[in-house]
Amino acid sequence: MKKIYLSILSLFFTAQFAFSQTEYYFPGEKFNPEIPSPEEFLGYPVGDWHTRYDLIVKYYEKLDELSNLVKLETIGYTHEHRPKVILTIANESNMANLEAIRQTQVQLADPTQPKPDVSQMPSIVHLGYGVHGNEPSSAEAALLTAYWIVAGQSELAQRVREESVVLIDPTLNPDGRDRHSLWANSNKGFPPVADPLDREHNEAWPGGRTNHYWYDLNRDWLPLAHPESQTKVQWYHQWYPNVTTDFHEMGTNSTYFFEPTKPYGSENPVVPRKNYDEINPIFANYFAKYMDEIGSLYWTKEVFDNSYPGYGSTYPDIHGGLGLVFETASSRGHLQASQRGDISFAFTIRNHVVNSLATLEAAIDNREYMHDYLREFFETAVAEGKKDPAKNYVFGDEYDESRNRLFVQFLLDHQIDVYENNADLKVGNNTFKKGKSWVVPTAQPQYRMVRTMFEYVKEFADSVFYDASAWTMAAAYGMPFAAAPSAQVGEEVKEVAKPSFEFPEGKAYAYLIDWSDYFAPKALYELQKAGIHVEVVNRPLRSQTQEGAVDFAAGTLMIPMGFQKIEDTELIEQLKNIANKNQQKVYKVETGLNLSGIDLGSNSVGAVQQPKVIMLVGPGVSSYEAGEIWHLLDSKVGMPITKVNTDDFGRVNLFDYNTLILASGNYNSLSNSAVEHLKDWIQRGGTVVSLKSASLWLNRQGITNESAVELEEKSEPESLPFASSRDFEGAKAVGGSIYMAELDLTHPISYGYQMKNIPVYRNSNIFIQPSKNKYLTPIRYTENPHLGGYISDQNLEKLKRSASVLISPSGRGRVVHFFDNPNFRGAWFGTNKLFLNAIFFGNQMD
Repeated sequence: MKKIYLSILSLFFTAQFAFSQTEYYFPGEKFNPEIPSPEEFLGYPVGDWHTRYDLIVKYYEKLDELSNLVKLETIGYTHEHRPKVILTIANESNMANLEAIRQTQVQLADPTQPKPDVSQMPSIVHLGYGVHGNEPSSAEAALLTAYWIVAGQSELAQRVREESVVLIDPTLNPDGRDRHSLWANSNKGFPPVADPLDREHNEAWPGGRTNHYWYDLNRDWLPLAHPESQTKVQWYHQWYPNVTTDFHEMGTNSTYFFEPTKPYGSENPVVPRKNYDEINPIFANYFAKYMDEIGSLYWTKEVFDNSYPGYGSTYPDIHGGLGLVFETASSRGHLQASQRGDISFAFTIRNHVVNSLATLEAAIDNREYMHDYLREFFETAVAEGKKDPAKNYVFGDEYDESRNRLFVQFLLDHQIDVYENNADLKVGNNTFKKGKSWVVPTAQPQYRMVRTMFEYVKEFADSVFYDASAWTMAAAYGMPFAAAPSAQVGEEVKEVAKPSFEFPEGKAYAYLIDWSDYFAPKALYELQKAGIHVEVVNRPLRSQTQEGAVDFAAGTLMIPMGFQKIEDTELIEQLKNIANKNQQKVYKVETGLNLSGIDLGSNSVGAVQQPKVIMLVGPGVSSYEAGEIWHLLDSKVGMPITKVNTDDFGRVNLFDYNTLILASGNYNSLSNSAVEHLKDWIQRGGTVVSLKSASLWLNRQGITNESAVELEEKSEPESLPFASSRDFEGAKAVGGSIYMAELDLTHPISYGYQMKNIPVYRNSNIFIQPSKNKYLTPIRYTENPHLGGYISDQNLEKLKRSASVLISPSGRGRVVHFFDNPNFRGAWFGTNKLFLNAIFFGNQMD
């Protein structure tokens, strides 16, 4: 009766209840009295407050101090310089041999090495918690689970210490967690308020879900845009855990979810069926048993997506382990009303605690089985890679050395084997030059990640997607690539070398910098910041340089020595330092008279306006897109951006800025006078860079006058089963997919691009007709644009008739509309420059 009593009471549990907290979370467990419980250490019961991240780390430090079974290490730091820690727990024998165990596990994951004996090999279990900062129960569960493993005296706790090495990450997103914890604790009532309308349950924008730059880190295991994920994935490849958990929260009226996920429709195409059909069901039985014991409701095999490779529960599946996602109903505070009664914070924590223990029991019970699967996974990867008709993928951009280096490094970060291309190679319409291209063989242990990087997928078992339906990373980097069975594989690339360019000596009439390189915008901004006057060449030319005759495309930067406010020697020193820092090659010319094309004093050469950028943020604005823009300008350009809440826009004098960025969102909260000020500013020469739904808002305000694509809608059934509504309506959405677009290479939006076609990423159903002005739709879709991901036939037809980017003139100003996302998740390096061109050259685009 005791368990039944506790399970009923658990829904309403708060710290004020009189029974023992230890008994609530761990019924019948005895603990080593020399190890303080989290409650003893913190001074309050777990679940009574949202525990700050620094206190979680302090508790782990205390465990490390008191127990020989524990080791705490810092593997990196967040943007806000919080430490990223891993707590390792095992018995004394395994702790003494920890490095040997790690090396054996890595050897097990390498089919080129002999398979080690795994009969006595401990299970490697990675308990990962808290990737979303405002899903706080998991990190509290990380405190309690660590305490149980270290101090628990039950037979199971002892087995876990004997038969496993447990690696705990208490939260992947410390910055977001502390943002949410401060909110929840600051707004807590005494007694707690369960009303969902209470301020405690409704965070201010952007909320605590995301990291410092408002990114969802649960999508970043693949792109590796942020230090939290970069250090985590680097650490992951040092261990290749057999099991990895990923604990989350969902809506308050839900119950609890654990895997399996939806069969076929939510599964990743490169993961072996054995993972889904055999291993997941084995582990699910343990989760069900533990949840049955406490009377918590749960469900499986519905909704949750396991396809996107960047999830913390999917990435391990593509590396020979078992990734497991768990979702509990959320109290989003300390107590919240639900359809089943008041959900307490402690109740949500306990759900994750019991499934942490269930995971550990399942892992040690299936220890040898999971070790054998790890080896089998990589052996079959090599075997499948040998059978792949592609044999190799060759890639490289002849004109952009920095983007090449970024992509090569990205592949190496994911432990993919990369080799030099030993000979010029023509594949289809692409030519890959020796020294400027690389080869990735398919016959390698990371074959399934190779597919992730280079394959386009168009056919799916489902037409409704929780997240992106396409993730071809070579396309994200804008990288020309092709299957190349006959490629000549050269030396393996172990590290990416940085280039060094000799700065030209002697007197110069002007200096030229090619705009093709990814970091040219960063160099430009630093030159402007240093007080150096820079102009842009708007037509192609051929100049005599220190390296002979060189062709320069439109968009080339020119630094004329005759129009500078600083001394020549200082300018040259600054230019040299900035060029070296950003790996930019500088060309010297001694005359303004060119060999062909325009001369340097042409009217087609003009000053580059130094950007003064403002972006509206706040309720109604997509924090994801705004964060992507902020992160791009901070990390890739070093350009400050003024972020202003929409509520404060009435206080803004736009004439202090020359560029306004509107991420997707609803700006209806702006007053009539604010809108009139915006109209006046644009009319007088301002540039608005607008993304997707923000462009629809501008249209409604009469600032622009563009038209939606209209098609005769296909007739739909008059009646359908109610249960089919989600699938039928969801299939109409564009679930994050990739398309081929065509650039007008003469337009400033395309400066720096040498190839006419470019992959773009779309995750909206906004289809706008090309401009009525025949010159102002510089990016359109090709005749057959669909490259990868899901799109319905009706939406594809609309897409073909719509614009990717168009310009709307307004007086002396303009709006630059992006209907695709050029900065998606910090991963779309190939389209970043389109966005940056709108900022640097926006005043020349109409």
